[in-house]
Amino acid sequence: MDKVVLDKVKDIEGKVYLLFDEIQLVDEWEESINSYRVSFDSDIYVTGSNSKLFSSELSTLVAERYVHINIYPFSFKEILKYHNEINKIEMDKSKIYEYFMQYIQYGGMPSLLSLKDEDAKINALLDIYDSIIISDILSRHEIRGIDTFKRFVYYIMNSIGQTFSKKSITNFLKSETKKTSRETINNYTNFIVESLFCHRVLREDILGKKLLSTQEKYYLTDHGFHQALVDENNKWLPRIIENIVYIELLRRGYSVNVGWIKNKEVDFIAKNKNNKIYIQVAYLLASDETIEREFAPLLNIPDKYDAYVLSMDEFNMSRNGIKHMNIIDFLLGDEI
Repeated sequence: MDKVVLDKVKDIEGKVYLLFDEIQLVDEWEESINSYRVSFDSDIYVTGSNSKLFSSELSTLVAERYVHINIYPFSFKEILKYHNEINKIEMDKSKIYEYFMQYIQYGGMPSLLSLKDEDAKINALLDIYDSIIISDILSRHEIRGIDTFKRFVYYIMNSIGQTFSKKSITNFLKSETKKTSRETINNYTNFIVESLFCHRVLREDILGKKLLSTQEKYYLTDHGFHQALVDENNKWLPRIIENIVYIELLRRGYSVNVGWIKNKEVDFIAKNKNNKIYIQVAYLLASDETIEREFAPLLNIPDKYDAYVLSMDEFNMSRNGIKHMNIIDFLLGDEI
């Protein structure tokens, strides 16, 4: 790599712009990047599909001389902007809802936006999945039990938004005559999180103000994979909408945990350097029982930070200081 770069830049006058993709595949790339930085006037852009990219030696070599930017699939707002500006489609309420239901099904991978056929979209998602699982994980970590690993990933995708334990996944694999150990399961979970295929979310004791070491949850970086590999997302709207909200909070710069208070769960505690908010997510607040289930945990929280219940309901159901918001309004707005 050094020879190619130095040959390219030797005759350039002024600032040099260098762009490297999937650079983690190059041995000792950190030293090379640092040498370019100090050898000539340059702006360097480094991308990679692994969460450990900047937990490597580079962070030590360049100290605070870099900016780390997380890139996510398109948000719903970005998808509407694409269709409005590229396809010249005017957005009214019915059209926004139509695109939202498509977003629920297929997610936000940019390569899908130009595809009209449903099978083509599914095949595109399967291709992306294969590139992550085969190239980024199986090959890199030299996993031999390929079928066992794929069934493990299926279990994770089929359990998004559900509390997870290594015992439950071990029992699931045993039920399919695929024996494995808790150590292997621990490695597998680390691999899929490092690949950015999904995110691990820890539980936080709200009153004790500490993180809990068990019963974490997992959410997909793009919920379209669930549609392509598990089941139709329209059959699992509560969990898919919860996944959408989680990724949107990350996209907006929040760190997110699952809350736990008085044996009740708060879907998300979202924090940034200036604020903290509590969020419950429901598909519809269709009964008194559902309303009680979603609002009650938030009423138990003693601090004064804002609390929200997000659902597909259009009627404002705010009460007792807890704000209710339609999920589409949340995705398109900037209140949170």
